[in-house]
Amino acid sequence: MNLSNQQLYDLSQQYIPGGVNSPVRAFKSVGGTPIFFQRGQGAYFWDVEGKCYIDYVGSWGPLILGHAHPKVVKAVQETAVNGLSFGAPTKAELDLAELLCKLLPSLEQVRLVSSGTEAGMSVIRLARGYTGRSHIIKFEGCYHGHDDALLVKAGSGALTFGHPSSAGVPTETAAHTLVLNFNDVEGLKRTFTELGEQIAAVIVEPVAGNMNLVKATPAFLTELRRLCTHYGSVLIFDEVMTGFRVGLTCAQGMYQIQPDLTVLGKVIGGGMPLAAFVGKKAIMQCLAPVGGVYQAGTLSGNPVSVAAGLATLREIQAEGFYSKLALKTTQLTDGLTAMARKHDVAFCAQAVGGMFGLYFSDTLPQSFSEVMACDKEAFNRFFHAMLKEGIYFAPSAFEAGFVSSAHAEDDISKTLAAADRVFGFW
Repeated sequence: MNLSNQQLYDLSQQYIPGGVNSPVRAFKSVGGTPIFFQRGQGAYFWDVEGKCYIDYVGSWGPLILGHAHPKVVKAVQETAVNGLSFGAPTKAELDLAELLCKLLPSLEQVRLVSSGTEAGMSVIRLARGYTGRSHIIKFEGCYHGHDDALLVKAGSGALTFGHPSSAGVPTETAAHTLVLNFNDVEGLKRTFTELGEQIAAVIVEPVAGNMNLVKATPAFLTELRRLCTHYGSVLIFDEVMTGFRVGLTCAQGMYQIQPDLTVLGKVIGGGMPLAAFVGKKAIMQCLAPVGGVYQAGTLSGNPVSVAAGLATLREIQAEGFYSKLALKTTQLTDGLTAMARKHDVAFCAQAVGGMFGLYFSDTLPQSFSEVMACDKEAFNRFFHAMLKEGIYFAPSAFEAGFVSSAHAEDDISKTLAAADRVFGFW
C-alpha cells in the first residue's frame, strides 16, 4: 500500500519528534505538509505520490552535480563492497586531504569529520586551545551548526555577550560568545578595541546562507582579517555552504582573503556525511594525537563518504565547470526578478556561483535585520504556488537555494514560466 505525503507525515509524528529529523523539513516556516521523497536523478526528484519536481535545494547544497551522478554512485558502490567502515586510516583519506590542500592555498593540514556541526564545534575548541583564550565572535544571522557555543543570539547592546537561542544551552556557555552585526565594520573595530586581547577566534560565513543569501562586503572581511592578525585572534571562515559551491577556490578565493582555519562540508562529501576543519599547520598541530586539543570520531574519514567526495571534487575541476554553473544560476535569478517586475511584485534576487537568494523586497539585504524586514508571507505564498507548479525551493524564507550542473536551460525556462504564471495571479 502506497501512503500519501500526509499519511506518512501523520505516522512519522508518532515516532519522530515533529515527524522530521531536521526542523526545517517540517515546513513549519511556510506551513503545509512536508513532502516525502523517494527518488532523485539529475535536477529532478520524485515524491512518494509520483510527482516530479525541479530541485533547487540539492540536499541543502551538497549535490552540485545533481542527484545520483553516475560517477559518484559508481565510486560509492565500488567502495562499499570492500567495507563500510574500518575505524582505521585509509589511503583515500590521504588522497582527499592532499587534494583539498592543493585546491585551497590557506590549507596546510586537514582533519575529517562527519558533519558541519562537528567541524564547527571542533574548530572553536581548537582556536581556544591554540590561543589560550575563551571568547569568540560570531555574527547575527550566521549559522555554524548546533553546537552550544554557537546557538547564540545577539545581546542587548553593541558590546554585550549573547544569550542562548535554544533551550538546553547553559547561559554560562553563551556568555563567552559575542554576537555582532554582519557587515558592520565600525562595530567590529569597537569590539576589538575593547576586547581584542581576550578574543580567541572570529567565525564567519563569508557568504551567509542561513539568513537567505547575504554577501559579506570586501571592506568587512578585509578589516576582519586585519584585526585578527593584529590581536592574535584566529580567523575562521565557515565554508560549509560556500566551499566549492561558489568557485573552485571557495569564497576565500573569491574575496582573496586567507583565513587561519576553514570549515568545509556539503560539496566535499558529494551527498554523503562528510565535513572537515582545515588550515594552518601551526594551529592544526595542536590537535591530538600531536597536541593537547582532543577531537575524535568513530566514522571520521568514512571510506564511502570519502569516495563520494573525491568523485565529486574530480568532476568540478573540469574546465568551465564554474562559469557554466554561475551563468545558469544568474539566468535563474535575473529571470525571476524580471518576471516579478513584469507583474509589479516587490522582489529581488542575487547569485554567487551556484548559490542564490530570493527576497520579497525592493532592495538586496546586507544584514540579518534587513533580511527580517523582507515580506515573509509573500515568500510563503510564492513557495506553495511554485510547489504546485513542480518547482521545489527551500521551504523557508531564510535559506539559500542551489543550482547544480545537472540543471539544463530548459529547467530554468520552465521555472521562469512557472514564476510568470504565479506572479500573474499575485
